[in-house]
Amino acid sequence: MKIFKFISHKLKQRKLKRRNRSLGGDIVLFVVLGLFGLFSLFPLVYTIVSAFKPLSEIFIFPPRLTVENPTLDNFFDLGTIIEDFTVPLSRYLFNTLVITGVGTFGTVFLGSMAAYPLAKYEFPGSKFMSNLIVYALMFSTSVTAIPNYLIMSGLHMIDTYWAVILPAVGGTLGLYLMKNFMVQVPDDMLEAAKIDGASEFGIYFKVVMPLCKPAWITLVILSFQQMWGTTGGVFIYSEELKPLSYVLSQLANGGISRTGVTSAVSLIMIIVPITVFVVSQSNVIETMATSGIKG
Repeated sequence: MKIFKFISHKLKQRKLKRRNRSLGGDIVLFVVLGLFGLFSLFPLVYTIVSAFKPLSEIFIFPPRLTVENPTLDNFFDLGTIIEDFTVPLSRYLFNTLVITGVGTFGTVFLGSMAAYPLAKYEFPGSKFMSNLIVYALMFSTSVTAIPNYLIMSGLHMIDTYWAVILPAVGGTLGLYLMKNFMVQVPDDMLEAAKIDGASEFGIYFKVVMPLCKPAWITLVILSFQQMWGTTGGVFIYSEELKPLSYVLSQLANGGISRTGVTSAVSLIMIIVPITVFVVSQSNVIETMATSGIKG
């Protein structure tokens, strides 16, 4: 169909688009970004290196980014502690995968579906809702923790996966991000799809979502990082329902004697989010450049 060929052509044009800069501007930009990159990279490198340091090197001041006597003792100690758990580690991992998977899917799916009518249709109260979304971004999770708990308690969902998933899915960041990106989708493309006989759901799935791929992949990354690091807090009490980050954070609170174990735990917890980000970083950059969310 013509509309889908047109969409494919637009996507290829977007990938080929380049900005023109002078050589001097490129050099200055490269140097500045390089310095910021090195500064941002230091905590990551230090976390990775510390996981392989013996305790005698971890406490050296000033901190060093090199290892004189690399060891895996921190990971062996972690394994020894895990063997004494009453709940298998696989159960904690399963809980994390369920919470992360369902929460991420729900955030992207519901956020994008709610953003579509707000971005492309005007109806009574649409502007008020758009402003309300922006205002809601000002409230941190600590401010909404008590209302969320009262709502989950009223729905009898405390001590279930949903007590953690639903508040995250109900966040407005994903809705704001998707709406700002969808506004830039040309209305002519939607009209052409309607002429070809596409339904609203067909336009959403086959036209809007492919064009908004950088935005929803960025949302996947943001939501994944949030859900992967959740500990369940006061929403989950049962040990067999707690996520992996909870039990690992408890290990990290074992005092100075477990500093090496803490380093190993930190490395394990950041591997997956960093891998997801590195794989999808090009889409994140494109989203930040075109959706109005800039530093």
